[in-house]
Amino acid sequence: MHLLALLASTRMLSSSSLFGNSIISTRKSVIPIGATTTNCHRSFRFKSVAFLKPSISVSDGAKNSSVLLDSLRILEWDKLCDSVASFAGTPLGRQATKDQLWSLNQTYEDSMRLLGETNAAVEILKHGGCSLDFHTLDVLLVKSAIQNVRRGLPVDGSEALAVLVLLQFADNLKLGLTTAIKEDEEWYTRFMPLSEVIMGFVINRSLVKLIQQVIDEDGSVKDSASPNLKRLRGQLLMLERKLIESLIRKEANETSSPEVTNINGRWCIRSVEDQPRSIKGLLLASGSGLGSIVEPLAAVPLNDELQQARSLVAKAEEDVLLKLTEKMLKDIEDVENLLKSTIRLDVCKARASHSISFGGTCPDLFIAEDADGYFTTETHLSRSRTSKESFTFDCKRKWILYLPKAYHPLLLQQHRQKLQKAKKDVSSATAEIRRRRLQGENLNERVESDMHLSSLKMQVTKLEENPPVPVNFFIGWKTRVLVITGPNTGGKTICLKTVGLAATMAKSGLHVLSSEPVHIPWFDSVFADIGDEQSLSQSLSTFSGHLKQISAIQAHATSQSLVLLDEVGAGTNPIEGAALGMSLLESFAESGALLTISTTHHGELKTLKYSNAAFENSCMEFDEENLQPTYKILWGVPGRSNAISIAERLGLPSIVLDKARELYGAASAEINEVIIDMEKSKQDFQEHIHEVRHHLMLSRDLHKKLLIARKKITEHETSERYRKMQEITEAASMARMILNKKVRQARASTPIQPSQTPTEDHRQPSLPINSLPVSSEGNVNTSSPSEKSAKKLTSDAKTDIPKVGDTVSVYSLRKQATVLKVEPLKEEILVQAGNMKLKLKLSDLRT
Repeated sequence: MHLLALLASTRMLSSSSLFGNSIISTRKSVIPIGATTTNCHRSFRFKSVAFLKPSISVSDGAKNSSVLLDSLRILEWDKLCDSVASFAGTPLGRQATKDQLWSLNQTYEDSMRLLGETNAAVEILKHGGCSLDFHTLDVLLVKSAIQNVRRGLPVDGSEALAVLVLLQFADNLKLGLTTAIKEDEEWYTRFMPLSEVIMGFVINRSLVKLIQQVIDEDGSVKDSASPNLKRLRGQLLMLERKLIESLIRKEANETSSPEVTNINGRWCIRSVEDQPRSIKGLLLASGSGLGSIVEPLAAVPLNDELQQARSLVAKAEEDVLLKLTEKMLKDIEDVENLLKSTIRLDVCKARASHSISFGGTCPDLFIAEDADGYFTTETHLSRSRTSKESFTFDCKRKWILYLPKAYHPLLLQQHRQKLQKAKKDVSSATAEIRRRRLQGENLNERVESDMHLSSLKMQVTKLEENPPVPVNFFIGWKTRVLVITGPNTGGKTICLKTVGLAATMAKSGLHVLSSEPVHIPWFDSVFADIGDEQSLSQSLSTFSGHLKQISAIQAHATSQSLVLLDEVGAGTNPIEGAALGMSLLESFAESGALLTISTTHHGELKTLKYSNAAFENSCMEFDEENLQPTYKILWGVPGRSNAISIAERLGLPSIVLDKARELYGAASAEINEVIIDMEKSKQDFQEHIHEVRHHLMLSRDLHKKLLIARKKITEHETSERYRKMQEITEAASMARMILNKKVRQARASTPIQPSQTPTEDHRQPSLPINSLPVSSEGNVNTSSPSEKSAKKLTSDAKTDIPKVGDTVSVYSLRKQATVLKVEPLKEEILVQAGNMKLKLKLSDLRT
């Protein structure tokens, strides 16, 4: 048993080592492995983004300038790109995702196309029938296989296996989409444009079958790949068995416990250090504690023969792989296109997964143009219109930027990571406490563990109760500059970054982390001047750094740009800074960007709204009772100073506070009082709006219920009318049947007069002809009284004349017949009984 196990392991070792050596030697003949990997990565990086449609932006100079890159760095766009790319399933997909997100030279049509792809990927992920899990794919090996095939080099088994997995994955994805479309054809439209990509997969099933026949699941070449390979491997195995048996048999007498080992493909004997070296052969290695490794002289020719056999096996394996490479060369274009399509789907899936994970919303992206004093919108995503029916045209005409409950994506991600880590710590602490109690911990350790677990649970509760606060941005069409005021650490900078990231996300095809609906214009560039831009290398102060950045922004901003300025005019004399800030904002409002949002502490900037209709004020709400910001925006209200009030609540001496109020001035205090009243009025107004919306929603529900009740009443009235008509019809039919029955009974009860004999006729005296009853036509009526009474009943029965289609009974036939034609004047009727059509008198039937 030991010998068989050794031989089996030897076969695996020899075949795998030879397989690897043959491939490595082939690689070395062309180019070093490290250089090949680097060059492959560079060349494929160009190809991985080849599916991105090249476009020319409105301002190419701005795109290539450093000010745009500085703005993206300030907004931490690189971190967001890494976050989105982490949802990709392949390394090439992650790199392609970053490349696509950093390629911010998209046109409006490109942005709409990217959003359409993201929407389709979201629909596919929610459907679940088409798997977009790319983690099973090794696209790097597929890329390497494509490069080797194009160079004429044989692919190795692992590369061929990676190509097989890619083909099978594409086949399953296409099959899943086909099944979904068969169930409902609408899925093809909802998955557009990705459905076209998937249905356009070209899969060569003969190549799939060939790889399955040649390559094993571990990437090695199968014995059945060729008869020559199978024969050579059999010879190699027999030779190895013969060599090992000879070594064990010949050297068993010289050493008490011989150990046969394989050194660089040659079979040798390892002896313990304290044993005498009585084996005649080549000493390959020896050392303290290792013993000696000797290749016996008798084994040298066998080892040489074994090496030749292995070379023949490697050559046979290479021949098989060359044939496989030649087959792949015919379909290499399809394989390469399939790889590109897979990377494109992986990029779309990454954007969609980010949206689903963080609750994103597809933005209603539009182009805003200043034409004849008003703005017009253009929307191309039909799905956006249908999904936002509540967002009426009037609302679109009212807001140029509508972001309800918008989150900063990085803050949301950071909070989620902290919460997940805290929950994981609770789980780990709970498991540790359970383990210690099973081992029997003492009382002090138990109390300490319980306190630690309690603190971790409190941390989880605190994180769950304090999620990131969303902000609302509702900016009207006429607004070109928004001024945000408020205390420090109140959230002004976060608001700027939230808007900047939302605009960049929408342009890049990402869903915005906001509630529905999202109405946002397409910006060709987003410029930002946020934070401390002090530069020691350029000898620039904070103020100079801001001015340099703003100057560059002014030079590159267009009428479709978004400009974000933090603390404009700060860092210098307040009076000069306020004047400079006012001049800059007025410049942006007149001939600058489409929309400018600025934060400030200068009170003079708040007054611009009252002299220029292009300005709007807002402020960050502050809770004076708890001395904490609420991170909510109050619209239409300028912010006020809270420094003295905060100082008073913190216990600063009253003499200091009184002196500060005196220096601050009565006029400023009155202004603050006015602002307080405005804030209260604003809050009351918002409460009234909320109440009106609530009642409006209730009235809409009531109106809907009334419409439903009206519909039910109408349906009930119709059904009751139909039921009454049915009852009347049935009653009339019953009455008709009773009347006919009475007629038949009357006829049956009328006695038949016996025919008179001639003798009796002679006995009776003859009446004069004028004494006989005369009919209305002048004819003599010789009918008997009984016949007159029967005719009277019959005439009464004939008052109800049947209609076409009625069913009547024919006395003479004793059958039911259907009325085909009625002639009331002739008192005749045409009926059909079976295959017969009869023309009868009305007296011959009953309805």
